[in-house]
Amino acid sequence: MRAAVYYAPNDLRMEDVETPEPGPGEILMKNISALTCGTDLKQYKRGYPKFKEGQKLIFGHESAGIVAKVGEGVTGFKVGDRIAPHNSAPCNKCYYCKIGEHSMCEDLTMVKSAWAEYRLLPAAIVRENVFHIPDHISFRSAALLEPLGSAVHGITDADIQLMDTVVINGAGPLGLMMTKLAKLRGAYVISTDKNAKRLGVARELGADVTIDISETEDVVEAVKGLTPCGRGVDIAIDATGVPEVWEKNLYMVRKAGTVLEFGGCRGGSRITVDTTLLHYSQLTVKGVYHTTPKLEEQAFRLIERGIISEDLFVNDTYPLEQCLDALNSHAGGEVIKNEIRCDL
Repeated sequence: MRAAVYYAPNDLRMEDVETPEPGPGEILMKNISALTCGTDLKQYKRGYPKFKEGQKLIFGHESAGIVAKVGEGVTGFKVGDRIAPHNSAPCNKCYYCKIGEHSMCEDLTMVKSAWAEYRLLPAAIVRENVFHIPDHISFRSAALLEPLGSAVHGITDADIQLMDTVVINGAGPLGLMMTKLAKLRGAYVISTDKNAKRLGVARELGADVTIDISETEDVVEAVKGLTPCGRGVDIAIDATGVPEVWEKNLYMVRKAGTVLEFGGCRGGSRITVDTTLLHYSQLTVKGVYHTTPKLEEQAFRLIERGIISEDLFVNDTYPLEQCLDALNSHAGGEVIKNEIRCDL
């Protein structure tokens, strides 16, 4: 089969590799629609933390497709079914799984291989995190499952209440998804970014106010100025993965407010925290990572009901052989996501 193979930062090659055979409990999925992602871009540019030198890693982690083969013992799926898999599943045995913190699982099963003609889904993922795509949902929309699950996790942990004022810093794919989800919870949403096109999408998704930080001298004061008496927002969310924005989050929020540091920063990044502010303003600061099967189920229902779809999130389509072009286009910031058609 043809696949995009990662060797090192900035070294991604289209190659012929052996098509895997599904073992007991596994599914071989024919990828139809795969998507570009900011995480893919970071890993392509910076390196993949779990990558071992000399290893061949098939790239990409967001895709939907058709069951090509099923392994022994698989129930509930048959050849020809349209499916959307998540890229991980918890072990359900470790300490963190037992206390309900599945995103912290110490033995998480993960799979990439989205940018290839076929994708082997491990038994653990088949058991918990593969969904049947109804006929009215496109493969492109279904492939949004993985990032949407993470966005659902972030919004759930932020605990947004009706009529809360929320600032979401960053209008990339995840920031935009969280904008829509925050509106579904009845929040007043402020979206900030330096990309006018993405801010336009934020408005289409319901953002009440957008702030172009490239045209704003003091974004913290601009955000606070939109709140009663300039006290700050109830919840400040980072969706950029930029340490400086993590720090600014702390100054945008009101006393006793919540700061959600969602965006993943470069490894080794540090931020400075004003301990007086943190202590006397009684701030709650949370990190959030990955997602859980329960939240993935919620994410899939949002797609199934058409609440989140490809319309505003997926822009251009590239054949598999041009996947690097799709990624470079994503990096340019003029699209939200690109589709890679693995059957072209």
